[in-house]
Amino acid sequence: MKESFFQGVKVIGFDADDTLWVNETFFRDAEKEFCQMLSDFETENKIMQELFRIEMQNLEIYGYGIKSFTLSMIECALFVSNQKLSPVIQNKILGLGKDMLNKPVELLEGVVETLESVHSQYRILLLTKGDLLDQQRKLEKSGLSHYFHHVEVLSHKKAKDYLDLLTHLNIDPQEFLMIGNSIQSDILPLYEIGARAVHIPFHTTWIHEQPTAPIEQEFPVFSQMKDLLNFL
Repeated sequence: MKESFFQGVKVIGFDADDTLWVNETFFRDAEKEFCQMLSDFETENKIMQELFRIEMQNLEIYGYGIKSFTLSMIECALFVSNQKLSPVIQNKILGLGKDMLNKPVELLEGVVETLESVHSQYRILLLTKGDLLDQQRKLEKSGLSHYFHHVEVLSHKKAKDYLDLLTHLNIDPQEFLMIGNSIQSDILPLYEIGARAVHIPFHTTWIHEQPTAPIEQEFPVFSQMKDLLNFL
């Protein structure tokens, strides 16, 4: 990694879920409980396949986030049970979703140290996607809101979404650096618009966020957030 990669950066955007705090782990745990609830109807593998299929169908209707996930779990449960799902199980599925919404915010290692160091030197943005209310709630719980000059909850993280936002905020893409855990959402779209991005992988990634084609773009990969401090 050359320090020249970071030269000219004036604005830094941070993803939230699985970049600043734990998120995907809660979904994986909920999926396991969900499959156990429906074990009388189908195998775990089949349930997981149907749940993912239904989630993908529902994205354009419900968007991302826990509420969307909960509705998809209910729809999946009705499907695999052949519409014979008991009210007890339905309530348990709703309870899974509520439990996820009430989880404490668990910050990842080095996040506070990094934000404390860079927020006075750069314009700092929080750019995440998902349910607006839930993301606002998590940000408030995190105690990190004072570090960010702007917070944006996006419906999608495509190249056009980033470019429209940067244009609206009067930010030159060539002066913008994005930090995130998703290659699909936080890295590749930025290079499409002439910006830069650093990948900090999380130990588990939703299938939908995994690249579906070989990656030709080269980009920096750090093992943890505070590695950024060696260059910024």
